[in-house]
Amino acid sequence: MTKSNVIDLEGRESSIDPLTELLRTGARQLLQQAIGAELQELLSTHAERRLEDGRAGVVRNGFLPERQIQTGIGPVTVAIPKVRAKTGEPVTFRSALVPPYVRKTQSLEAALPWLYLKGISTGEMGAALDVLVGPEAKGLSASTVSRLKHAWAQEYQAWRDERLDKDRWVYLWADGVYSGLRAEQAKLCALVIIGVNERGEKHFLAIEDGVRESTQSWREVLLNLKSRGMHKPQLAIGDGAMGFWAALDEIYPETRQQRCWMHKTGNVLNCLPKSTQAKAKQALHEIWQAATREDAEKAFDLFITAYEPKYPKATLCLQKDREELMAFYDFPAQHWQSLRTSNPIESTFGTIRHRTKRSKGCLTRDGMLHMIFKLGMCAEKNWRRQRGFNSLAKVITGVKFKDGIEVTESDQVAA
Repeated sequence: MTKSNVIDLEGRESSIDPLTELLRTGARQLLQQAIGAELQELLSTHAERRLEDGRAGVVRNGFLPERQIQTGIGPVTVAIPKVRAKTGEPVTFRSALVPPYVRKTQSLEAALPWLYLKGISTGEMGAALDVLVGPEAKGLSASTVSRLKHAWAQEYQAWRDERLDKDRWVYLWADGVYSGLRAEQAKLCALVIIGVNERGEKHFLAIEDGVRESTQSWREVLLNLKSRGMHKPQLAIGDGAMGFWAALDEIYPETRQQRCWMHKTGNVLNCLPKSTQAKAKQALHEIWQAATREDAEKAFDLFITAYEPKYPKATLCLQKDREELMAFYDFPAQHWQSLRTSNPIESTFGTIRHRTKRSKGCLTRDGMLHMIFKLGMCAEKNWRRQRGFNSLAKVITGVKFKDGIEVTESDQVAA
């Protein structure tokens, strides 16, 4: 095994992050898929053995009793399939990945992230499987590994073709995710969209190649979502620097826009000297934490008055997205925590940014998308329902909110 790993598994943290969860929940599936690929290879070598009526002469014949392999991330249960020869000499299936008497491996924790983060390429996965169980895994052929790679690619493709019209998607979070991994001389980026439906369930809707974080790239992503049946979302949240917004104006022109306050705060502070950043950050915080739009507007104007004379670039950065920064005030207050930032995406992929580093070995773009897809599907299982989900139906039907509170008919008459 070479030492050009992309993985940098640092000291294990006490908290459970998405990547650790991926290792735990993905171990059994990975092993069963690998064993299934081995079995298919065995059956293919006996494909010419046929009965007189043309049926296969060597077939699957159930499973051996399940057994556990003790790993560094806990016990993983595996089921080894059996085969039966209906004609000719007997045939026995023996897994090179999980030999009959293997009961313990301390290396699974290192092997699994390598499989995902190194792009699931044939040569690299073979070496990682070698790490998994030791020298016995050298019996795994390139075709076995290719079957696994193909299976994961099919899972990703089936997911990105799923229909979206069975749900009403209320809010979208969009971001370009830079993983820290590289292909040739370019950083690898994926265009990611997460949506919340009318029941408050958050799901990944898009994970696409982000070779260009441009309007055209985002247009293609949104057109794909529309072709899969996604109706007009009520609000989209994201960083102000993306080409996403121009594409959104074209594909979903009625969708409101909310700029991420975390990104905006960082952009404004970058225009200020370090000596003033702490005070300026607090002043920005008072804008988006204000209880009403009126109070937020006052805090906004105060910031401009205080900093524009000396730092016009900082105030211009803030002013250019003024309306889009305040959009959340027209939605239920229980949703504000989620709507003010693109945190659902940031928190999901924060782990992978911290656990990867530059490597001489190149990761393919397809491999990166499959890795992000696997990580994302694992993280998605642990997401909580949107806070205040009972109000989502009102947002869909066009109920008006002012400063987070539903506007009643008596309020409208009084106005």
